[in-house]
Amino acid sequence: MSRALLFSLLLILLSLVVQVSSIDDSYVQCERVVNNWAESSAENVKTEDKLTLRDLLFFLHIPRTGGRTYFQCFLKKLYSFDQECARSYDKIRFNPSKPNCNIVATHDDYSLISKLPQDKTSVVTILRDPIERVFSTYEFAVEVASRFLVHTNLTSALETSNRVRRKSSTMVSTLDIWPWKYLVPWMREDLFARREASKLGKLRRNVFSDAYNTEDVAMPLHEFINHPMAHELIHNGVTFQVAGLTNNSYLDDAHEVRHCVRKHPSLGQLVLDVAKGRLDQMLYVGFTEDHKKSARMFASMVGAQILARSKSTPDSQQESTEQNNVESSVQAVPEKLVEETNHTASIEDEVSTANANPPKKILTEEQLMEEYEECVENLRNAQMRRRYISLKQISPVNFTSEARRLVPEPVLEEMRNLNSLDMQLYLHAQSIFLQQQVLMDNLEKQNLQLAKQVSAEIEAPWNYVLLLLVLVPVFLFFIIVMHRRRTSKLKI
Repeated sequence: MSRALLFSLLLILLSLVVQVSSIDDSYVQCERVVNNWAESSAENVKTEDKLTLRDLLFFLHIPRTGGRTYFQCFLKKLYSFDQECARSYDKIRFNPSKPNCNIVATHDDYSLISKLPQDKTSVVTILRDPIERVFSTYEFAVEVASRFLVHTNLTSALETSNRVRRKSSTMVSTLDIWPWKYLVPWMREDLFARREASKLGKLRRNVFSDAYNTEDVAMPLHEFINHPMAHELIHNGVTFQVAGLTNNSYLDDAHEVRHCVRKHPSLGQLVLDVAKGRLDQMLYVGFTEDHKKSARMFASMVGAQILARSKSTPDSQQESTEQNNVESSVQAVPEKLVEETNHTASIEDEVSTANANPPKKILTEEQLMEEYEECVENLRNAQMRRRYISLKQISPVNFTSEARRLVPEPVLEEMRNLNSLDMQLYLHAQSIFLQQQVLMDNLEKQNLQLAKQVSAEIEAPWNYVLLLLVLVPVFLFFIIVMHRRRTSKLKI
């Protein structure tokens, strides 16, 4: 063997050793970073206190889980306007020091708890099947971005969008809210680029029926899930949001921890354990899939406690008609502004911030559920109309549950692998949900037994009264008969 060849082999071996050493050093450093974060994030809340509603309710709204339904149809009916923390859906405008702030609903991650009085804060959240959530995130990003296609070009779309947002000082647009403030502009730019490329014949028309693979119209799903943007914002997003490690985090070391977990996936178990612990300490954990059961559980576990408090508040005794009048005046938006807004942002995710204070309406738990179901139906109809109008811009794309079932298995398997932490967290949340269900069943049994006991106690005195009502006439009749007999004997 020549010296040159031997020298080359030695250099190759040396470079391999250096690379392995570098990888080892990187892992050791990351392991230390993630371990330090995990130890500092350990929960110290007493488990027995978690079912009692505290002064501040933090609704950790995970995107695409149906959280807006809870916010609009539950929380807005349970809390008055002045109890809502100001502009809570936008991190930059969040103001936890607002007086009488009792409810904060936000896409911010769990790190927001560092800005709140932890010993006085209860946390609730809703989870969704991770694969369905990825589908929904992709669909919503495409849907909102497609509304801009009514414009001839991207420049015109941006100008109109900025003009509408400047005009409307009472609403927070989807483009202001995490993670859509990143996903929608990215998808909007992609849609315009594909439209121009299709006009020039650079993209082949898809003749298949797969709505998630129409590259001449919109970014295909398989391309979407492999993009760095999806890795940063979507994959394992629930675990990172519950752990407080999104790119929207308040923690200084969030980016480094997130980077280490992505570089060394085995470290993700530490993050997953923290997220599981936080779910364990929450007042309520719901599911998008078990919608009706989750809603009923929320009404019983959370709504009932809020109602009990509101009934003890003197200023909560207001007429419902007065509330409806105030709410209708608050929600009124100029027709021209609504028309322009439909082209630029999702009204679904716009949050009214008008300076108003609608009086609360005192409700029973059953009345709350009735109003919730009516509200959900209205929201669902509005969302269906909006989606239909939006997707007309990118026809023949039409996202349906049937279309999801046609997505190739390799794509679905890749989605599962990319969201392995979320898959495990979802399973853990299911066990929590079952525990909540058992607790609810036990409470219902206790309430039923208590009701029977109270009923028995109420009935007991009446039983004595009825007995007396029967015995007294009999006794009187007996006395009368005896008296007549004595009288008859005297005459004889």
